[in-house]
Amino acid sequence: MRDSATGSSGDVPTVLVRDSDGKDLLCFLEQLIPLDGQDYALLTPVDTPVSLFRLQDEGDPEPITSVDSSEPILSVADVVLQEHELTLVRSAVTLTVSGELDEPDPDELDEEDEDDGDEDAETYELLVSFMVKEQDYGLYIPLDPFFVVARMVDGQAELVEGEAFDRIQPRIEAELEEREWPE
Repeated sequence: MRDSATGSSGDVPTVLVRDSDGKDLLCFLEQLIPLDGQDYALLTPVDTPVSLFRLQDEGDPEPITSVDSSEPILSVADVVLQEHELTLVRSAVTLTVSGELDEPDPDELDEEDEDDGDEDAETYELLVSFMVKEQDYGLYIPLDPFFVVARMVDGQAELVEGEAFDRIQPRIEAELEEREWPE
């Protein structure tokens, strides 16, 4: 999915990042940012990140921010994705989907944005929907880039989470603005 992102020197390097629960996420290394003598890595997942939403008859889909990896909802999502030759991965930081996904057509997205004032429609695309115990759910792909921040320690990537992330995020953003990082 990322073949076009290789540089003149070959493949984009990958880094395995681990969260505090011991879950891993394989990421592309986008940028190294030195701050206070420590290297921080700006990463993007190799597999496609997805978000789980509870769908409602009326109103906007409701994001589900915390779900146990053994949750029955995810078992049903596994089966539905397998029908599309995709696999749900319970990764660090986010759920991801591995397999060949069709790239969204930018022209179609622009037309949908003009037709629909729904904010979620502008930032997410529905991948699959399914039902569990008479409740509709959907897995959505974020259309904005999904970045992960890790601290590099002895060649290993340690996920920056919680308060540490809240403290370092503004400084990383300021550094990227100085470098004129494209948004």
